[in-house]
Amino acid sequence: MAPKSPSKATARTKASSQPSSRSISRTCAILRLLGDSGAEGSSLIEVAEATGLPKSSAHRYLLVLESEAFVERDRRTQRYRLGIDFLSQEPNHIERLTQKARPLLEKARDKWGETANLGMLVGQAVTYLDIIEAPTAVRLSARIGEKDFVHSTALGKAIAANLPEKEVRAILRKTGMPKCAKRTITQRQKFMAELEKIRSVGFAVDDRESEDEGRCVAVFVPGLSAPVAVSISAIASRLPASKVAEVAETLRAIAENLTLEEVPRIVSPKSGSR
Repeated sequence: MAPKSPSKATARTKASSQPSSRSISRTCAILRLLGDSGAEGSSLIEVAEATGLPKSSAHRYLLVLESEAFVERDRRTQRYRLGIDFLSQEPNHIERLTQKARPLLEKARDKWGETANLGMLVGQAVTYLDIIEAPTAVRLSARIGEKDFVHSTALGKAIAANLPEKEVRAILRKTGMPKCAKRTITQRQKFMAELEKIRSVGFAVDDRESEDEGRCVAVFVPGLSAPVAVSISAIASRLPASKVAEVAETLRAIAENLTLEEVPRIVSPKSGSR
């Protein structure tokens, strides 16, 4: 009796597993390359050459890895580095940033008596890296690692104002612009106009757009490879509009201090901001 030939289902399974295995191998090769490249990162061309992929294919791989926060792209140099899911391998980058920022945020908290925040854009959301809470019983504060929308938060708007317009629009398409409070901006063109205003004045304001009773002021931190901002958040009645510009000056001083400190390259954590 002749031996049975493999079933068609088995043959199909083996055939279909081959492309999947190649994809996994290429993904691993990309991650290994970026791990070896450290803080300098790798360019798209370098990734394509190292993996043997066409440039367009390498770009697709990187886009997926970036959307999952496995990889981060330096928006200034367009080079790629390891992202959040490899944070455990490089624990000092975020820690060094927060350590440098914390005493500055504490001084801002003490000066204004309100919560001070450090946030970063991770994927399409803003993430709290550090929060120095106000001493008052009633205060606005989130939790470290918490995510929040870009369009409704001061941290998100401060960061968005420093991103290419194409990237901002891509974020808004993916997240939508849900109404988080009565004054949330939910129209894309109005939001883009808001970003123009932020670029002009140098700071962003969440004026009861994330929470009905909250007001927050934020300033972008330039000179870092990841999009980072600092903010002060408070109950709106304790942070009147007349004080916003003065609070922004306090935050601008923090941002300049962090930039002058030349904080090392950082990789992004998993969460949001206000």
